[in-house]
Amino acid sequence: MPFKIIASQCTGCSACAPECPNVAITEKGGTFVIDPKKCTECIGHFDEPQCAAVCPVDNTCVIDTTLARYQVPA
Repeated sequence: MPFKIIASQCTGCSACAPECPNVAITEKGGTFVIDPKKCTECIGHFDEPQCAAVCPVDNTCVIDTTLARYQVPA
């Protein structure tokens, strides 16, 4: 499942954006958002999602359970 950023918790620090290997994170209105079409949960790049690893606010970058899990192309 792709990750999402809880907007009400996002401080706008921008720590996550440069860490995303898929350039899935952008700034909108002072907070950051993750494009679920680009998010691969860092599979194939890192052992853990980098947005969650670098975010200074716990539980701000979380799994979006409303969307299907990323599938590695065959």
